[in-house]
Amino acid sequence: GAGGTQRLVRAVGKSVAMEMVLTGNPITAQQALQAGLVSKVFPPDQVVGEAIRTAEKIAGLSKLVVAMAKEAVNASQEMTLREGLRFEKRLFHATFATNDRKEGMAHLWRRGR
Repeated sequence: GAGGTQRLVRAVGKSVAMEMVLTGNPITAQQALQAGLVSKVFPPDQVVGEAIRTAEKIAGLSKLVVAMAKEAVNASQEMTLREGLRFEKRLFHATFATNDRKEGMAHLWRRGR
């Protein structure tokens, strides 16, 4: 009722989703990684440290641009490719008016010299 079957098919494909939903068998972390359900797998004693490193990296980026990127990725699950590309382009063009974009481009230019 919460949309798990619909989202799972989009994430892993019909055959893997069918097996997971119909059998109810749990999957391993490696299987989840291979299916694209998770982006990384770490030993249990490294999970918190790695999560903090990832969060710190994201926190060091433009909050506005991170929010826009997150919105674009999340919206992609509810749109056709054509709609998603149009939405992404609108968000991209909106960044041109931000100081974050200007600072980011200046940083890239300095780094490339």
